[in-house]
Amino acid sequence: MTILIIVAVVLILALVVASKYNSFVKLSNQAEEAYAQIDTHLKQRYDLIPNLVETVKGYAKHEEKTLTAVIQARNMAMSATTVEEKDKADNAFAGTLKSLFALSEAYPDLKANKNFTDLQEKLSELETQILQARKYYNAIVKTFNTTIETFPNNIICSIFGGKFKKLSYLEVAEAERQNVKVQF
Repeated sequence: MTILIIVAVVLILALVVASKYNSFVKLSNQAEEAYAQIDTHLKQRYDLIPNLVETVKGYAKHEEKTLTAVIQARNMAMSATTVEEKDKADNAFAGTLKSLFALSEAYPDLKANKNFTDLQEKLSELETQILQARKYYNAIVKTFNTTIETFPNNIICSIFGGKFKKLSYLEVAEAERQNVKVQF
């Protein structure tokens, strides 16, 4: 009888561990999928940039420094490999895009160019999609991190030798955190 109780307890514990393991895998895969969506949107954004730069070149030939900075930031962002590297590179890239759009204020003909405004509109739509995808990713990361850090899940995670590690949130660039200066 005692052996039967021990076997039942071991079997129940094994089922609990297996169930928890499966939930960790599910959350981990959701986080990967969420980041893949962000990556897809970023790729679309990066694909728009050469067209945007070419359009601007026709109007702002002496703004080579700004255009070069945008292309370099784009290339760095595209070559980043880890989530943290991609996030950092993307934040730097977003900063260079602001300088590119600031050029349109100095060139009224560029601002009125249909191709430029269409590209700018597409980019704006992509930025909204990227923001939503980042929010979703961060929500999944919060759920995953909370799940693996709470008791008894943290003990079960340690059984698997660090297979399930805390994920990093995607954060806003430091420049974005600064107060906006309005001058009249």
